Amino acid sequence: MRIRGIPLRVHPSWFLILVLFTWSAEGQISRLAEVAIPVWVSWGLGLITALLLFFSVLLHELGHSFVAIHEGVKVQSITLFLLGGVARVEKECSTPMAALRVAAAGPLVSLILAFCLLNSVDSALDLNPFLANMVRQLGSLNLVLALFNLLPGLPLDGGLILKAIVWQLTGNKRKGIQIATATGRLLSIFAIVLGIWLFIRGGGLGALWWAILGWFGLSASRSQSQMMALQQSLCDLSVGKALGRRFRVLEDDESLKRLSQLRLSIKDDSQISDWVLVCRSGRWVGYVSDQPLKEIPIQQWDQQKIGDHMRSLNELPCIGEKDPLWKAVLSLERSDQGRLLVFNLAGLPSGTLDRTDLGEAVLKSLGLRLPVSILNSAREQNIYPLGISFPQVVEAMIASGVVDAPN
Repeated sequence: MRIRGIPLRVHPSWFLILVLFTWSAEGQISRLAEVAIPVWVSWGLGLITALLLFFSVLLHELGHSFVAIHEGVKVQSITLFLLGGVARVEKECSTPMAALRVAAAGPLVSLILAFCLLNSVDSALDLNPFLANMVRQLGSLNLVLALFNLLPGLPLDGGLILKAIVWQLTGNKRKGIQIATATGRLLSIFAIVLGIWLFIRGGGLGALWWAILGWFGLSASRSQSQMMALQQSLCDLSVGKALGRRFRVLEDDESLKRLSQLRLSIKDDSQISDWVLVCRSGRWVGYVSDQPLKEIPIQQWDQQKIGDHMRSLNELPCIGEKDPLWKAVLSLERSDQGRLLVFNLAGLPSGTLDRTDLGEAVLKSLGLRLPVSILNSAREQNIYPLGISFPQVVEAMIASGVVDAPN
């Protein structure tokens, strides 16, 4: 379904937690009953309680979403899953105060719900003890949801609030992310240790829940750190640090037969063959494709000159060697040839750049050197090494304001 145009989705893991919450609520209802009640009644009330809890989670995410829309940020979807809910936005807010308002809106909704529900317990008790129990449970759980989300560590709302505050004070968004990620990592480790300790002390499955939450937070923190490292490399490294030399050179007065011989001498299983650039008296004048070899009879190859069939270098997708690698990612994705011709400051070709060159340079800057076999396999398929989705990383950089979208 859609709420104000926002798609609402349910992850398969949500059904597992729905069953667990229903089971937990049913147990409380059975213990509360002074006389035996039909099983279908206790389970029905348990299911209603669980559904209302997740309705509260949905309201929490809608709080984030509506404020984000007010701040001019498009919300792509809301997804309910094992650990609650998450709202995906198209981009981050452009100012720290706007980001703070979006992050604080969810916990504020939960606190308002908790206040209203807990203050309604006495009124509900006059009507029905089961209703009072449901209201008390929902109020308490919304209070826990609000306070837990306000813990100052990513990916929790409190971490986003901390990031926005540091961003506002320092003027540096990256600094805010680093501090919020570090506190999130510490909180996650504490939750894991606490959960294991409570389980050993007989805390049961409830204790393990803390460990699961900690593990989830630690994974999210690690992913955030890896994303930041990739983004930093894409910003810091220039194209000149990654370029290869996937081109050959012929003189414009050489024959087409020489082009054919050059092609036969190159043993290459990759999807993209080397470009053949054309020179005249030491000057770059163009490039030549294999199309003349397909269109002209072989008997005429000796008489036909390369210069008669060359094309302008401006037709090739290109980039400057001083440009940052994140711009190269965008250019590579726009290129139907899967690589770029790199020009130096003098406007002369200095090399080429393909997805494998770019990925190898970034990973090497992070201390990871890949085996030649993996690099060759990636180059044969014209993909980024290890299947890293650099386009999505750059999209996230643009969405979060790390870099400005090119015109």
